[in-house]
Amino acid sequence: MSVNRLHQLKSHILSDNKITAMTGSPSPLTTHVLNTAMGVPGSNMAINLYQHDHSTNAWSLITTGTTNDDGRCPGLITKQQFTSGVYKMRFDTAQYWASMGETCFYPYVEIVFFINDPGQNYHIPLLLSRFSYSTYRGS
Repeated sequence: MSVNRLHQLKSHILSDNKITAMTGSPSPLTTHVLNTAMGVPGSNMAINLYQHDHSTNAWSLITTGTTNDDGRCPGLITKQQFTSGVYKMRFDTAQYWASMGETCFYPYVEIVFFINDPGQNYHIPLLLSRFSYSTYRGS
């Protein structure tokens, strides 16, 4: 195993401790971007978090963030802000690939999901390559 890969593993293992320390308490909503084409975290990617307003049928921006070196974006939302409803995470994939001198097929990825129990923790990972992406509800 290379020294670089050992450093990545160490950062990955310590990341949960960093999240708790940075935000005081962990966010009930987390994400992790993984660049599956290169086998590395999707670092320095802009993310916007929105909540849908049913009465106006509009999306309200809650917060913006950028993934860290481990591909995570700590502190997206506080437990107090986190309520039942429909949310959307928007990942700026075009800017991410352009920063590496690459182009991509999907200029952004929007993941829309429903929160019915804000007392639970929700993890929304994004597995990404230049021409595809996938997601799932993690734990």
